[in-house]
Amino acid sequence: MNAAGREILAGNTRAAARLMRDLDDEIPAAIRTLKELYRHTGRAYILGVTGASGAGKSTLVNRITTHLRKRGKSVGIVAIDPTSPFSGGAILGDRIRMQQHALDEGVFIRSLATRGHLGGLSRSTIDIVNVMDAMGKDVILIETVGVGQDEVEIVKVAHTNLVLVVPGLGDDIQAIKAGILEIADIFVINKSDRDGADKAKREIETMVSMGNFKEGEWKPPVLSAVAATDKGTVELLEAVDRHQEYIYQEGNLSRYRREKARVELLEILKTRLIEKAVSDLEAHGLLDPLLADMAKKRIDPYTISEKVVDHSFAFHFLNGGKPGSVMGRGKRR
Repeated sequence: MNAAGREILAGNTRAAARLMRDLDDEIPAAIRTLKELYRHTGRAYILGVTGASGAGKSTLVNRITTHLRKRGKSVGIVAIDPTSPFSGGAILGDRIRMQQHALDEGVFIRSLATRGHLGGLSRSTIDIVNVMDAMGKDVILIETVGVGQDEVEIVKVAHTNLVLVVPGLGDDIQAIKAGILEIADIFVINKSDRDGADKAKREIETMVSMGNFKEGEWKPPVLSAVAATDKGTVELLEAVDRHQEYIYQEGNLSRYRREKARVELLEILKTRLIEKAVSDLEAHGLLDPLLADMAKKRIDPYTISEKVVDHSFAFHFLNGGKPGSVMGRGKRR
């Protein structure tokens, strides 16, 4: 193992921060280090916090972190921030809101930019979580950017998913629809001192009661909290403890690990295959001619994609073909 990897396993925060930065910037050397660290991952408990913008995610993460530190747990926080459309960087609002933990050596906060990646997470989220895991963090909190009803990628990463619902933001209406509310292991009615909190809780409870849960299967509880005053945080963590016990039962944990491994592999394959396909097309001077043909409606993107996937497209051009001829350009069928 290289020096950077050894330093991270020893808990060196500077080395970890450098590797995370390089992973987010997609520097190849960082991937080599992560390969060596991977077998040292799998020990941290991952807690996801998601919900609409303004639901109080950052405040709740702040409160949860305080209580976990009182338990003697080391904590990693991955805060996904919106991306600036101009610089491509994160706004870093979450880190600003968590300043009280910035000087705590037992807490490591990393802000990530979405960089156009949908699903509420950043493309490098899983990599960053693995680094925090390898450096020995007991609990890793992932706070997503405020997401829509269909952006639910956090369910693929976390052991326990908290979904925050706030009275008056329309979540009670959306409760009967497919989307973000379906991923919850625990529902949290945050800002429950507002009007309409009881109504929102009843409607979420009704939605949960309509679920087809098998005997022994986890049934998401619906809890009330006011993160701004720390009300309900203790009860919330007790519910997380119960879900952790459920996850760690024989069979449940192995299923989770297989699913997480599947997600990690498919995400990496998806990224690498796209990069390889684009690189090959550019290397052989095919991309621009194809885009020009698409703009003139001589070829469609579906046919191109099919050809790229089965490799026959690139091979045809390497043998002297031209963009128009491979698809029968100029011939109407």
